[in-house]
Amino acid sequence: MKFATGESKTAIQYQDLAGGGLNNQSVTLHGAVHALRDMGGITFLTLRMAQGTVQCVAAPGQLPEGLCEECTVSLTGTVCAEPRSPGGFEIHLEKLDILSRPAEPMPVPVSKRKLNLNLDTELSLRPLVLRELRHRAVFRVQEGICRAFRDYLHSQGFTEIHTPKIVHAGAEGGSNIFRLDYFGRKAFLAQSPQFYKQMMVGVYERVFETAPVFRAEKHNTVRHLNEYTSLDFEMGYLESFYDVIEMETGFLKHCFRLLGAEYGRELALLGVELPALEHIPCVRFDEAKRLAAERYGRPIRDPYDLEPEEEVNIGRYAREEWGSDFVFITHYPSKKRPFYAMDDPDDPRYTLSFDLLYKGMEVTTGGQRIHQWQEQVDKMRSRGMHPEEFESYLSIHKHGMPPTAVWASAWSG
Repeated sequence: MKFATGESKTAIQYQDLAGGGLNNQSVTLHGAVHALRDMGGITFLTLRMAQGTVQCVAAPGQLPEGLCEECTVSLTGTVCAEPRSPGGFEIHLEKLDILSRPAEPMPVPVSKRKLNLNLDTELSLRPLVLRELRHRAVFRVQEGICRAFRDYLHSQGFTEIHTPKIVHAGAEGGSNIFRLDYFGRKAFLAQSPQFYKQMMVGVYERVFETAPVFRAEKHNTVRHLNEYTSLDFEMGYLESFYDVIEMETGFLKHCFRLLGAEYGRELALLGVELPALEHIPCVRFDEAKRLAAERYGRPIRDPYDLEPEEEVNIGRYAREEWGSDFVFITHYPSKKRPFYAMDDPDDPRYTLSFDLLYKGMEVTTGGQRIHQWQEQVDKMRSRGMHPEEFESYLSIHKHGMPPTAVWASAWSG
């Protein structure tokens, strides 16, 4: 009889090799054959591992019959420093065992630097295309962003939560929600965890979630996705909605440091340069529109929202005037913000809310929320809403809530 003890063998990973600590040592690796190049006297084999690719050098007769791209293998060899190789090292092969062979050749050459496929072909071959290094890099960077989000918020006293994705009402109203038949009852896929986040502030004070959200929007622009990974947090006992802006700025700084330190290969593959971030300018909505209109000669057409071209011009202005690719736009008009957004007590036409623009594209949104019961009920009724339909949500207001503010990403994944 065997007993499980929780002890497992740790395989050598790419990062163990890249640091140079295993140079001149014999190691055993596993992975897939990403590419094979027969140079006559020797063969170069590129091994695709979980975190990167390794160049292996085989002498004549060392490779078994039938070895081809996408074979999965286990190999043993000596780690040798080689500045000309990717990563600065290579493996001089001693032994290779084939673990599995593909039943047929790949329909696309994933070992090429760029596949140049049209979107329909790429999506139909998605499970295979993801093996291509640039495609893999996208998901690694996504991992780094989510990891940074969790790490930073844990360090700031936040508690991670997991909210329902099948809900009985939309969080933001409108028609862009997926309807479901929930055992004969009407239900929806969650647009966001807004209500649940605020409820949990009454429990933990500071909460966050990394999870999918769903929007019934056609993919007619780069700003629309049916499903994406949203980063959300909510914090209570704040003095001002600028507390949330400072928290977000701290997260962004931590995120860029982590990506730069541990995801450099992926960023290089994608041709991404991390933005410099020391501070971010904060500009009122009406002031930002005026400045952009005056600088670039585009008249203001919609006084209640930012048009895409206006966002581009505001981003351009922030770069020219303040040397920043980021800019917080604050105090959006109440008319264009959700019913739970707190109005500015100094001017109720505007809210204590913000969006973050990066190079003219909205990437996050946030702001202070109404926490007093009567104030929330009055705002609902002023918008023609029926508070009785939100009885569960309003119970937190009725029974005491601290001042709270919310933040959510508009990043897709």
